[in-house]
Amino acid sequence: MSVRTVIRQAEWTIGADSAEGASPPIREVECTTCHEQSELTTDQLAGDVWAMRHAARHDGHRSFREIVTAFLRVTPAPDNPLYQEEARLTAARRPESTTNPV
Repeated sequence: MSVRTVIRQAEWTIGADSAEGASPPIREVECTTCHEQSELTTDQLAGDVWAMRHAARHDGHRSFREIVTAFLRVTPAPDNPLYQEEARLTAARRPESTTNPV
């Protein structure tokens, strides 16, 4: 069993998850007239192209909704007591650089 410390008054930051292996935002476009949906994609252009093609094929279908699922990460701010600990853990996870003898 491990012991955990609760820090009630500490600064945190939140933003896009840029950790290795994190997913970029996932997008889907939906026609608000017939509710047909594009495929899920991480490519903004693919959703835009789907909407334009859909509008070209269906009279009066000119309004769309973009649904975006973005992945966020909360991290300790520099004045948070956990900031240094997280930096140490992140550094420990990085592969050590190796030199290749010639």
